[in-house]
Amino acid sequence: MYIWEQHSWPHFEWDESVLRPTLDVVRLLQGRVLGKTEAAPGQANLDVEMDTLIQNAIRTSEIEGERLDVGSVRSSVARHLGLQQAGVSRTTPESEALVELLLQSTHQLDEPLSREQLCLWQSMLFVQGPGVLGNVRVGELRGDQPMQVVSGRLDRPKVHFEAPPRVQLGTELDAFIAWFNHPPQELDALVRAGIAHLWLITLHPFDDGNGRVTRAVTDRALAQAERQSVRFYSLSAAIMARREAYYDHLENAQKGGLDITPWLLWFLDTLKEALEQALLRIDRVLLKTNFWQQHATTVLNERQIKVLNRLLDTAGEEFEQGMNARKYQSLAKVSKATATRDLSELLEKGCLYKLPGGGRSTRYAVLMRERLGGEPGDDRHSRA
Repeated sequence: MYIWEQHSWPHFEWDESVLRPTLDVVRLLQGRVLGKTEAAPGQANLDVEMDTLIQNAIRTSEIEGERLDVGSVRSSVARHLGLQQAGVSRTTPESEALVELLLQSTHQLDEPLSREQLCLWQSMLFVQGPGVLGNVRVGELRGDQPMQVVSGRLDRPKVHFEAPPRVQLGTELDAFIAWFNHPPQELDALVRAGIAHLWLITLHPFDDGNGRVTRAVTDRALAQAERQSVRFYSLSAAIMARREAYYDHLENAQKGGLDITPWLLWFLDTLKEALEQALLRIDRVLLKTNFWQQHATTVLNERQIKVLNRLLDTAGEEFEQGMNARKYQSLAKVSKATATRDLSELLEKGCLYKLPGGGRSTRYAVLMRERLGGEPGDDRHSRA
C-alpha cells in the first residue's frame, strides 16, 4: 500500500520532539548565514546570490541526470541579476528559462501558489519542446497512463513507486495547493517545507519535471519561512550530494504509513548540510570578490578573465588538481601556444601560482591574498 492509499491520507503525523534538536540547529545556521551576508559589502552580497543561483540551477538538473553548461547558466544568472560579467558564455534557452523559474519560485512570496503557476514552471523546463520522444505533456497535468517511478531493464523493470491515478489527480493537487497557501497556524514553517516536498513529489502531477518543480516549491516554502526572497544556500546542492539516500528516503516514505518523522528528520538534516556548505561557499565568494578588487587595475584579456572566473566561481570544483595548458586550451578555445602564453602572463601578474611539479605536468591555482585583520599590508595566501 502506498502512502496516498492510506485511509487518512493526507493527514500526516510526526514526532515533534524527535525533530526539535535538528530544527534548533537549522535555525542557528540560518541566523549565521543571514548575519554573514548582511555584513558583506553590497557587491559581495550579489556575488553570493549569484553563486547560489548557479548552484541551484546546476544541481537541481543533475539530480535528474541532466547536465547543463556551466558557462551558459552563469551568464543567465548574471543577466537576470543585472550583473556585467566579462568573459562569460552565451546563454541558452534552457538556462534562461530555468534561472527565471528559480527566481519566480522565491520572489513575490505573498502571491498564492496555483495550478496554473505549477504548470507554467513545468513548461519552462521544456522551452525547446517535449524532447526527442515527444510524449511529454508540456504545461499541463499528466495523462491517463499510470505514472510509475521505475529502474532496471526495460523487460524487467523495478517499480519503486506508483502515483495516484489521473482521475483523482486534480482533486489531490487542489488539496495540496489549498494546504500550501493556508497551512495550519501551529505548523512549524520548516516542517511545512519538508511536508510540501514529500506531498507534491508523491502526487507526481506531470509527465516529466516533477522533481525540479517540487524543489522549486520547496525553495518557495523555505523563502516564506525566512521571509527572505534572496537565497544564500542551495538545498538542491545538498540533495545532489546525497542523491541515492534522497531517493531511498522518498521511496520508504511513499511506501510507509502517515507517520513521516524519518523523512522529515532526513529533510531537516539535509537542510542543515545545505546551510553548513553555504557558510563555506560564502567565505569563498568573499575571497573571490577580494581577488577582483585586488586586480581591479590588472590588465587581462577576456580569455584570462573567463578562466579565472571558472576557477573562482562554482565551477571551480572541475579544477581541483589545478589548471594546466591543456585545460586552458579547452576552456578558452585557443591554441596550445596561446594557452601557455596566457598562463605565463597570469603567473607574472600575480593571478596564479605554480603547484608542485613541472614540465608537461605544470599546473596552476589561483593566488589568493586575503588581507588579515591586523597589520596593514600583511597578506596570507590560499588556494582556490
